[in-house]
Amino acid sequence: MKKILCYGDSNTYGFVPETCARYDKNSRWSGILNQYLDENFEILEEGMNNRTGFFKNPEGLKQSGGEYLPIYLQNHRDIDICILSLGTNDAQFFYNLDEQNCKSGIVNLITSIKEANPNTKIIIVPPVKITQNILSSRFSLMFNKNSIDKIQEIFHVFEQTANENNCLYFDFNQYVKPSSTDGLHFSKESHEIIAKNLSDFILSLS
Repeated sequence: MKKILCYGDSNTYGFVPETCARYDKNSRWSGILNQYLDENFEILEEGMNNRTGFFKNPEGLKQSGGEYLPIYLQNHRDIDICILSLGTNDAQFFYNLDEQNCKSGIVNLITSIKEANPNTKIIIVPPVKITQNILSSRFSLMFNKNSIDKIQEIFHVFEQTANENNCLYFDFNQYVKPSSTDGLHFSKESHEIIAKNLSDFILSLS
């Protein structure tokens, strides 16, 4: 049985933009993958609200994606595929995200996975292209106009770094847009679309 680790932030966790609750397992993309992939796959869901990928997060260790990943992998060295969906929260105005620390942060995540299991296939997922709607949402306390611009500026780094490190690349933004409610999180329908297209991509690797 192949194990797939979904390691990401609130859109992997399944944050509901309208209610701040969590989509159930049959409604969030990392849970729906089970429905599209056959019994030869086991899905490990490791999404966390407000998880950064490249910076130490004052909320704690589990929110600091780069620091927590090697700890998590100590007991999960048999991962066949790791889907890394981080970077959106690093664009918060608390952090100084740029191309350099973005690239080094991605490489740090890749290194942690390869050190745990050099045979793991890594799928890099770039940040959500957040929209102007976020500026009138509750998340305006964390994101500003500069955050929107930062994601656009560093976006190419994800595919470039994936290619340079023999990783795969899959962009959710090609299929869905964030909800107009907060300009950050995906609707239930978008989670379904992501899961279907991502499962097709994973099956094509076999």
